[in-house]
Amino acid sequence: MMRSDEVKKGHNRAPHRSLLRATGLKDEDFDKPFIGVSNSFIEIIPGHFFLDKVSDIIKDEIRKNGCVPFEFNTIGVDDGIAMGHDGMLFSLPSREVIANSIETVMNAHKLDAMIAIPNCDKIVPGMIMGALRVNVPTVFVSGGPMAKGYTKDGEPIDLATVFEGVGKFETGEISADELDDLECNACPSGGSCSGMFTANSMNTLMEAMGIALAGNGTILALTKEREELYRKAARRVCEIALMEQEEKAKYNIKNILNENAIRNAFAVDMAMGGSSNTVLHMLAIAIEADVDFNLSDINKVSKRVSHIAKISPSLTTVHMQDIDKAGGVSAVMHEMSKRGEDILLDNLTITGEMLKERIANAKIVDTNIIHTIDNPYSQVGGLAILYGNLAEQGAVIKTAGITGERVFTGTAVCFNSQDEAIKGIIDHKVKAGNVVVIRYEGPKGGPGMQEMLAPTSLIMGMGLGDSVALITDGRFSGATRGASIGHVSPEAAEGGMIGLLQDGDSIHIDVDKYILSVDLSDEEIAKREANFVPIKKPLKSRWLQQYRALVTNASSGAVLKTDL
Repeated sequence: MMRSDEVKKGHNRAPHRSLLRATGLKDEDFDKPFIGVSNSFIEIIPGHFFLDKVSDIIKDEIRKNGCVPFEFNTIGVDDGIAMGHDGMLFSLPSREVIANSIETVMNAHKLDAMIAIPNCDKIVPGMIMGALRVNVPTVFVSGGPMAKGYTKDGEPIDLATVFEGVGKFETGEISADELDDLECNACPSGGSCSGMFTANSMNTLMEAMGIALAGNGTILALTKEREELYRKAARRVCEIALMEQEEKAKYNIKNILNENAIRNAFAVDMAMGGSSNTVLHMLAIAIEADVDFNLSDINKVSKRVSHIAKISPSLTTVHMQDIDKAGGVSAVMHEMSKRGEDILLDNLTITGEMLKERIANAKIVDTNIIHTIDNPYSQVGGLAILYGNLAEQGAVIKTAGITGERVFTGTAVCFNSQDEAIKGIIDHKVKAGNVVVIRYEGPKGGPGMQEMLAPTSLIMGMGLGDSVALITDGRFSGATRGASIGHVSPEAAEGGMIGLLQDGDSIHIDVDKYILSVDLSDEEIAKREANFVPIKKPLKSRWLQQYRALVTNASSGAVLKTDL
């Protein structure tokens, strides 16, 4: 029996079949599995404007393999375009809309299996969260990464270069013509932005979790190789959907995306220096997968994983296409497996083999791009969770992106919004030796936890990257580099210490000891707490009002409360 039989079998489903016939179904189609094709096509996102043609390829392959495809769309927000204005408030909340839409469509129509086509930003984790709620066999195949760009002089560039170029232009380091060169050439084609930013980090981690095919994170968009990956994914979802019930149930997504898969994702994230946003999203995914994995577990993973692949923005000349040519994610995992405990190899993947079988023949082709475990960039992973009186519930730093010292003590310069911070940085209120504090940008305070690529890029572009740190209860773009600490929890809007900070406070950061603290006595902290009233920003948006009322803080993945 198929799940879709509930809407298509028996005399009392004649009205349902009548409606389905209106969409073009024939008698023979009612004996075939119904496959949901969850697409994130939207014309304003470079990684998604071509996905309508991708779904045509996938649906064609599904029909050829004895199943019936039903395409439906989710929304999408482009973080780069939403960056630096109040449009970014809607970015993280869009993850919940996407998850809810998949759960709604798949369960309302009782579809048997799903193939999901994400690519960028919140869309990948939103689709994974929705798929976990439905818990049917699901194959993920992303649109693919963008090719890197080149300046007129042949220097490799990407979107992060343009953001940093704004800072360089502000200081007179580059001309308007040079900034125009960056703008016009950094994003040369469709695809998810070419570095190890949030989109490509998540697309890579799907390989580690086994819910996508090998190559999903690195094969370039709009290539013949990518088209074959789409077709292979479509064939696989049909193979599973046509299996006998007991065999098919093995591939329900919760059986693939289990605790081992979550730990594998974090291990690969550490090895490749992924976006700090992956922490936020993987914690939310773990909750949906019913896996007991929390923020404090991440440092345990980091301590036993070597950082062996450095990609833009951490190493600005290396991009996803270079990783692909050097052996891809499978080569990274195969190299990691030489240490034994880094990768849990006895885990089923959606393609039917165990992870150890998938990566058995993978090898590093270019050790200048993917290092060996004997020659890592760092003996520990590329992400770390910091704790202390300034982050009792944790804060996240992308250690792979640090350009200065790993131990830093500086004086606070406080801003109550990203806009205030951008103006302050441009007006030279930030000097070497400062710690920039941006608060009231957390899940509740923002609301929506804005990404902070503009201020971090200004700091880098103005030559302060090695001498200034930044902390925020908001978050960062995957394109951020420098000593940037985000997700500070508790956030200012819920009374966290970050809200009590004052200009001139001495803040201490020690990445290797996992410390983020402010040098204040207990008496001084108590005095400030007694007079503290968190700022609550006025909101016109009804959706953001709902979100602020329901969202938890970043230490639990900024998921929405359900036990009201």
